[in-house]
Amino acid sequence: MKEMLEAAKAAKGEVAGLTTEQKNAALNAMADALIARQDGILDANALDMASAKAHISPVMLDRLKLTKERIAGMARGIREVTALPDPVGRILQTHTREDGLEIQKVSVPMGVIAIIYESRPNVTSDAAALALKSGNVCVLRSGKEAFRSANAIVDALRSGLRSVGITENAVNLVQDTSRESAAALMTANGYIDLLIPRGGAGLINACVRTATVPCIATGTGICHVYVEKSADLNMALNIVENAKTSRPSVCNAEEVLLVDKAIAPTFLPMLYKRLVTDRERAVELRLDETAAAIIPGKRAGEKDFDTEFLDYILAVKCVEDVKEAVAHIAAHSTGHSEAIVTRSPEAERYFTANVDSAAVYV
Repeated sequence: MKEMLEAAKAAKGEVAGLTTEQKNAALNAMADALIARQDGILDANALDMASAKAHISPVMLDRLKLTKERIAGMARGIREVTALPDPVGRILQTHTREDGLEIQKVSVPMGVIAIIYESRPNVTSDAAALALKSGNVCVLRSGKEAFRSANAIVDALRSGLRSVGITENAVNLVQDTSRESAAALMTANGYIDLLIPRGGAGLINACVRTATVPCIATGTGICHVYVEKSADLNMALNIVENAKTSRPSVCNAEEVLLVDKAIAPTFLPMLYKRLVTDRERAVELRLDETAAAIIPGKRAGEKDFDTEFLDYILAVKCVEDVKEAVAHIAAHSTGHSEAIVTRSPEAERYFTANVDSAAVYV
């Protein structure tokens, strides 16, 4: 791995000095290369799927799976990055001293960014595109289940870079998927300028404990939807179903539903019909005492409101009002994404003012 890290470090200057036009041309070439090489990427993914099928859940297997449509979406995502403003060279602040000396704060690339992620092949292209647009070299370390897919994707991205005369070492993939390789990245001082772990609590906690390089700890996604008593119940039902079932394996999927007690006798039977009775792939409901008295389901254990299920499982709790909902979120949320469904301006204001998460939806 040292040879790869040295090559990545050597590429920093070239990548940091690319113009916006050069970076956008490279991104378009990378997107083109993904489409041109999609058959090889799909073959590699089929091998990953076959190897993983015996030991990961169907939901996680879906997260690993690539199709022509998903590869097209990855390529489209890269092209969308070209439309983003170039963050490099922005003058953030200017100050002129009394003696006439002008001082500027200007945005510059970080250098070499390492991203350790689990078995989601699309992260490979997303991370590479964002790193390049911001003038950074990336060192990617995929989970073992997705390694063949990631390798094929990186080969395509590097070919795209070569086609426009930019160093292929702007995008790198660690060839060792052991824990030792992850630990080595966490302590690769002098090579890695920033480490970003994208995965479960175990990976993130390991980075926080072990890393001697600068690290951004992202966190897991215990995300809540709160249905307040004034809500349009049909709208709430659609939101809850989409938030839980569209992609249950992603980090912003709903894991906990909070329902006002005033509407629980009406709303929870509607929920049970939509998520359990009417679905071919039923959602397992884990219910608090109040909810369990209204609809069938498994009783929630003490850890269920602190678990990122990443599956067709939903913890359900009934609350008195918006204040109790916010208090529950404060006690159990990981600060990722929370939503309120309401027609009350007062409840909306209280929720948005008091929920401290990265994304708050109304």
